[in-house]
Amino acid sequence: MSTPAQQATVPHVIERLTPASFDAAVPGLAEVLADAVAGGASVGFVAPFSPAEAAAWWQTQRSALADGSLAVWASRGPAGISGTISLAYAGKANARHRAEVVKLAVHRRDRGHGLGRRLLSTAEDAAARAGITLLLLDTETASPAERLYLAAGWSRYGIVPDYALEPSGSLRDCSFFYKPIGAA
Repeated sequence: MSTPAQQATVPHVIERLTPASFDAAVPGLAEVLADAVAGGASVGFVAPFSPAEAAAWWQTQRSALADGSLAVWASRGPAGISGTISLAYAGKANARHRAEVVKLAVHRRDRGHGLGRRLLSTAEDAAARAGITLLLLDTETASPAERLYLAAGWSRYGIVPDYALEPSGSLRDCSFFYKPIGAA
């Protein structure tokens, strides 16, 4: 096993998962998601949240991945899957120009090296290539994730008080963001 210093020098490879590669990635995706919840990230789940529960949730996403309404990327480093991001494409006829960024998470052991920003850029670039012109997302107000989105040029269009429970069960405000991308 490599040290944190060695992990920082080894590049993380980001790959878009296919239906064929998804099942093999689920255990690593589950570890990242469970670690995010254990670290207090507001990603839709409350503690305790085990890797087995995270794996079960990821499996519910398989059909959306297979039908193309969801795109999932995983970053891989020396310790395995280190992060993930997904794009949920809108299904309504009047909304096909937009998508939602969901489940951006980087394992705590791999944070601080720009991986979250690389994952976000990967999803933004893929969305633009797919003809998407508007991205949306929401995140806990005043969180590290919110600072990432602001630094990446996203615009906050509102804050809803007490919108969601954080993993420990406390209500937290949520910030909503948008970012125009690609050609109008």
